[in-house]
Amino acid sequence: MKITESLKQKRLFLFDMDGTIYLDDNLFEKTKELLEHIKNVGGRYIFLTNNSSKSVDAYIDKLASLGIKSEKDDFVTSTNATVLYLKKRGYKLIYAFGTESFKKQLTESGLNITGELCDGVDCLCMGFDTELTFKKLEHACILLGRGIDYVATNPDYVCPTAYGYVPDCGSVSRMLYNATKRMPIFIGKPQSEMVYLAMEKTGFGKAETVIIGDRLYTDIACGANAGVDTIFVLSGEGTMEDIKKSDTKPTYIYPDVKQLYYDLIS
Repeated sequence: MKITESLKQKRLFLFDMDGTIYLDDNLFEKTKELLEHIKNVGGRYIFLTNNSSKSVDAYIDKLASLGIKSEKDDFVTSTNATVLYLKKRGYKLIYAFGTESFKKQLTESGLNITGELCDGVDCLCMGFDTELTFKKLEHACILLGRGIDYVATNPDYVCPTAYGYVPDCGSVSRMLYNATKRMPIFIGKPQSEMVYLAMEKTGFGKAETVIIGDRLYTDIACGANAGVDTIFVLSGEGTMEDIKKSDTKPTYIYPDVKQLYYDLIS
């Protein structure tokens, strides 16, 4: 079966966002047409993001500003997967290291959190923090020195922007490792839980599913860990040189979602 014909059999498309369908406020060409095509053939798309700095409501607003209508059911985030993990562990008091939006998501999910240094904290949970302060770093070092559990939403080193990159959760985790010699348990991509959540949500199986992203070590590795096909796009962080150096290989490689769209409608 030709590559294009194989892709045309897919019905569940799991899209990374930053660097895959947009950069900052720039929506990549033919993204809207691709999403519409997926619906027209009886498929479903889910946005899978490791970015825990924003709530789903914020992503709905973000996509709306780019001309894409979406609903809460169209998203699976690293925060969703992290909440499930934290609830299973039954922590009594969690220090939430992240944005106010991140803290709100944890609170609304029923978790008991704090942003202050206090007794009784049994877990430090870190997200991608665009509101990072030295005080938070200091609190984290003190808490990690006490030996409490340490969880992070995602291992991404950078988040792409229109002007380049900014440090993401993985970079801050590495910085804290230099001070404390402790690394967190990472929950989001490349772990497989987000893919499984999306398949459970939609009812599609592995053979019908493909994940599209711009990072080998998160997006493509996530698909490989979940046993689904992967599409590596060269519109964000990842490069062809990365593929040569990595043991993680995508099923398909595309310059961008524009070319993917043209192949699917051909």
